[in-house]
Amino acid sequence: MFWAMTCSQPGEPMIGGFATWRNEPVTFDKVDTPNTTVQVANYMRVSPNTESSPIAPNIEVGLYAEKTGKATQSYGPRWSELTTQGGVTKAIKAGVNPTKSDRRNHTYMVVRQQSGNQWDILYDFNKVGSTGHQLKVPRGNPNRIDLGLEVMGPQYSHVPNIASRMQFMSEDKAWHQVASANTAKIISLGTCGGTRKPPYCFNAKLTGGASFTQWTTGKPRKAAEFAPSLTTALPGRSLSVLSPARNEVFNGVDQPALQECLINAPDECMATVPGLAECVASARMCNAEGADSAVADVPGPSTSVSGEEIRQRAAASFAVAPEKLTVVAPSSGTGFTTGSEAAHVWTVTSAEATPGLGHHEANFAGFRASYSEVTGQLIDACWGQMCES
Repeated sequence: MFWAMTCSQPGEPMIGGFATWRNEPVTFDKVDTPNTTVQVANYMRVSPNTESSPIAPNIEVGLYAEKTGKATQSYGPRWSELTTQGGVTKAIKAGVNPTKSDRRNHTYMVVRQQSGNQWDILYDFNKVGSTGHQLKVPRGNPNRIDLGLEVMGPQYSHVPNIASRMQFMSEDKAWHQVASANTAKIISLGTCGGTRKPPYCFNAKLTGGASFTQWTTGKPRKAAEFAPSLTTALPGRSLSVLSPARNEVFNGVDQPALQECLINAPDECMATVPGLAECVASARMCNAEGADSAVADVPGPSTSVSGEEIRQRAAASFAVAPEKLTVVAPSSGTGFTTGSEAAHVWTVTSAEATPGLGHHEANFAGFRASYSEVTGQLIDACWGQMCES
């Protein structure tokens, strides 16, 4: 696993994290990669309490692309809660085209609940989940917020430059950029150029003066794809806004202004869109267009993935031998999901030791995961004691 990440400590109590970038197209070589996880993740990680460990507990939310077969891949957003006892991951299926590499802007947020120690996860300004096992955050604790690109199997993947912007929320519920002096960079493969050549290098550039403005990263597959001059802007794009039939105000938020902002400058929406900051602070549904745009996977002719494909993929992802897995066919409907979707998921379980999807050195006892019968895409998973919740 390799990273091109920024790690920031805001220097004051933090009760929220925000990031935005476009759904850039990620491509993989069309070759067999048995027993190997080939994955690209561009995500924000919020570590609310770093007293006991630099890696747990924390919350990750972002965009994930994974090679699922010789010529197939999954693509889409998800969020994870990671703890010292295990973890849980859930795909985000709401929003406008969440699984399409259409270069549309999307936003990712983690906001601490008004009472208690848990956090809400928002995607495109709509709540999509909540944590259940985060620690209390003492005042003055050096919370950390990380942002960037993680790659497994770099020799098989090409990632175009992704321009990511990030902010944190202070205790007065105001959003701020992190001071550049409080931000460090980790580029594990080195920066492309000189002796560092694709596919084993990253394009990486941090933009900003006194404050961290943008982290632009990419992972070229070939030398011809190496682009040393990285874009420092989030270009606008002409997309349709709300249908005239929709309400112009939804939960107090000016919807036409929100859609225009999402297209052009999503990192400024909470300051410029009437009613949005107040709606986000209460973790309600704030984006009418994103609230009802999810499309369920419905199998069609010759579209289903096989049990053996799912077995091999789960074995590679969870670092467990394929013969130690139990794979249950979709017809039994025993996955995490409920309702009509339950009949269209593969469920994989194992009692073997696994690092889970956090890919840290610690191992946990067993895991359970559900995959789409149509795309092979991960729907949800848990490992360790988090499967008992």
